[in-house]
Amino acid sequence: MKKILVFASALLLTISAEAQIKRPQPQPGPMPTVHVQKPQEFTMKNGLKVMVVEDHKLPRVSYMLTIDTPPYVEGAKAGVSSLTSAVVGNGTAKTSKEKFNDEIDFLGASVNFWNTGASASGLSKYSSRLLELMAEGSLSPLFSQEEFDKSKQQAIEGLKSDEKSVSSVASRVTNALLFGTNHPTGEFITEQSLNNVTLADVKQNYASYFVPENAYLVVVGDVKFKDVKKQVEKLFKNWKKASAPVSKYPEPVNVAKTQIDFVDMPNAVQSEIALVNTVNLKLTDKDYFAALIANQILGGGGEGRLFLNLREAHGWTYGAYSSLGSGKYTSKFTSSASVRNVVTDSAVVEFVNELQKIRTQPVTQAELDLAKAKYIGNFVMETQKPGTIASFALRTKTQSLPADFYENYIKNIQAVTIADVQRVANTYFKKDNQRIVIVGKGADVAGTLDRLGYPVNYYDRYANPVEKPVFKKAAPAGVTSKSVIENHIKAIGGEKKLSEVKSVSTIAKGSMQGMEITMTQKQTAKGQMMASLNGMGMELMKQVITPTMGYMSGQGQKQELKGEELKEAQASAKLFDELEDLKNAATFELSGIETFNGEEAYVLKKDKETVYYSVASGLKIAASETMEAQGQTVEMTTSYKDYKEVKGIKLPHTFTMPMLGGAEFKVSEIKINEGVTDADFK
Repeated sequence: MKKILVFASALLLTISAEAQIKRPQPQPGPMPTVHVQKPQEFTMKNGLKVMVVEDHKLPRVSYMLTIDTPPYVEGAKAGVSSLTSAVVGNGTAKTSKEKFNDEIDFLGASVNFWNTGASASGLSKYSSRLLELMAEGSLSPLFSQEEFDKSKQQAIEGLKSDEKSVSSVASRVTNALLFGTNHPTGEFITEQSLNNVTLADVKQNYASYFVPENAYLVVVGDVKFKDVKKQVEKLFKNWKKASAPVSKYPEPVNVAKTQIDFVDMPNAVQSEIALVNTVNLKLTDKDYFAALIANQILGGGGEGRLFLNLREAHGWTYGAYSSLGSGKYTSKFTSSASVRNVVTDSAVVEFVNELQKIRTQPVTQAELDLAKAKYIGNFVMETQKPGTIASFALRTKTQSLPADFYENYIKNIQAVTIADVQRVANTYFKKDNQRIVIVGKGADVAGTLDRLGYPVNYYDRYANPVEKPVFKKAAPAGVTSKSVIENHIKAIGGEKKLSEVKSVSTIAKGSMQGMEITMTQKQTAKGQMMASLNGMGMELMKQVITPTMGYMSGQGQKQELKGEELKEAQASAKLFDELEDLKNAATFELSGIETFNGEEAYVLKKDKETVYYSVASGLKIAASETMEAQGQTVEMTTSYKDYKEVKGIKLPHTFTMPMLGGAEFKVSEIKINEGVTDADFK
């Protein structure tokens, strides 16, 4: 069956850049002075703490309700809090979801809810009503079975899509290994844990953790303190005083010696590399400001050392960065990048070199000045936003900051010295106690990692330790690219049967972000192909290819295919590309046997195309194509399974659509030699 290549060109973006004009650099002006307005405060009997910042410059107001709940472990029901977030806010005990949302739209406002808080913003003339709506949605949510079931299904679909995402797997495994799966940051959601969650669990989660003990309401805008106080006391007085449960879990510990933790993902065209260690950096620590600057110099942006090394000097990646967490709870330091498979080992070496350099050699004065300027500039701009003022007020309370913490922010940044940067780099960038987590294609990468001199451990996609896999082995004597393709053709019905097919019509159904999608594809032996995606009662996208023309359409626009783009599309519009591949079998390289989705497969490669054929059944189980998009190499992999016979020919009835985030589609109807006319390709 023809591999699905619908709308591939829609993913390729053109990147342009304007020529830079050299101008004299302006002389720095005086250091800005920042005044952060202090809130007026009061505390209700139930424990709710309210902070009001009057700001009458604009006729707007924002409310932010935050419940400062300590992290907790969800265990076998991991995902209950995220489902609570998804369900809360869909109507209240007093008002239907539709009526509630209609009023918000009428007010031109924004009101949002989640498992640990709520927010509202809009014109100050509607301030009273906005607070009423936020209070009603927060304290009287309607937990309906219908919304719960829909949210759970969307979450499960998201997990299935993430299973094919190298970056998603890398993030999950990194946190699980660094913190442990019995830690709030390290545990992860699975389909099984979601299925363990019931609506009753969501209600209990809300009742247990949505409590006023550690709740803060920050109000910023064109309001008066006395009016807000009066309304808050009225709306929140019946919020029953209660304390949230306290979860106990082990404190994570860094490894005694740096090691490589590798996860094999055969569909990875790039390796996700992350060098990580835990940190306990509080905003009140004397190292805090120096640590910010050290991270900025190492990998805080395009001017960081990691970026300049891995991207600018070597061209291995689209970007390389570092981040340093801080706050009340244990966080992490990370330096990371996505690099081409063939340079994975070299990239690791450069990461380690940069970490060693900033720990052992003083940074330059120019680097220090640039990092300070960027931090100060960003800080000054952020202080102009009401949301920033609210977050400052909240953070000052929840993290016990000095009252003048943000007034002295610029002064403390300016006080950081070169020696400070080197000192904190040695404290928080633990070159000798890091996990180097790599998620990539083992057949291309694993053989090079042993040369780096670190212990190499292997894990599956769920952070479970595994024995070192056999990533690739040679094909048996006598097996060739031609024999592999011949076996596939024989397995699906034979060359004679395929040659008798004049047309194929396929209808398949899947979902993306909760939206049901129907894919219709029609092809003929004359080189005609039509594919369309429909959802929400409308045609989302369509592609038509014939021997004389081709186009794509969607959202009221139509794009004609021309030149090489049209030729490539016409070449891919073969009814059974297996027959064409058989004619050109000599152009494929049989690179050996690899494991793909748990099944051994012969791997055939040609140019930017790779095809996987099951060793056991002979059937094609996947095909991938490498392309360039936004300056990065992207591999689009389509997998096939659930082959069923239709008029003597076996065709896959389940496949993935890489261009829709790896969404899985199930075939509901296949017709051979019927249901297709020339009118379908107009």
